[in-house]
Amino acid sequence: MSETTFVSLKENTANPAPLGLLAFGMTTVLLNLHNAGFIEMSPMILSMGIFYGGTAQVIAGIIEAKKNNTFGLTAFTSYGFFWLTLVGLIVMPKLGWFPAPTKASMVAFLVMWGIFTFLLFLGTFKINRALQFVFASLTILFFLLAAGDATGNESISKFAGYEGIICGASAIYTGVAQVLNELHGRVVWPIGPVA
Repeated sequence: MSETTFVSLKENTANPAPLGLLAFGMTTVLLNLHNAGFIEMSPMILSMGIFYGGTAQVIAGIIEAKKNNTFGLTAFTSYGFFWLTLVGLIVMPKLGWFPAPTKASMVAFLVMWGIFTFLLFLGTFKINRALQFVFASLTILFFLLAAGDATGNESISKFAGYEGIICGASAIYTGVAQVLNELHGRVVWPIGPVA
């Protein structure tokens, strides 16, 4: 009778969440520096939207799929394509490919992303406090941006910019905290894990 051998497989894929969070956070801060009136809309913001906020988040989402993390896959891939879509909405009309989106269509776009983000926010109650803050502040940001577009009130849009800077900074914090905590093997920057 032959002897049975058991093989144990260990997952060696690095954690893609910091990449996704930093890509989202840095791009969000830069766009909202524009929304708050600190900097102009420029190719720098659009390039970040394509290559870091967009592409890097999609890559992070694909790696999350390999790690069997449905939440990470859904969030990072979706927000990566959000950034690519947003850049498309800005650039394609300037290239003459399509007319600029109407105010109503942009409000609908932002409201749908607000609803989507709120639904993902509910999932963060099983993850950690830092992500709860990121998703809560992002939900608020989408609805503020929608309100600013719907009313044409520049004060709301400017306030959304300030709120967006806070949202993006919280994502940067959460991404760096994950890197530092993993490197040190202990909590260096707390993220408030759910018990």
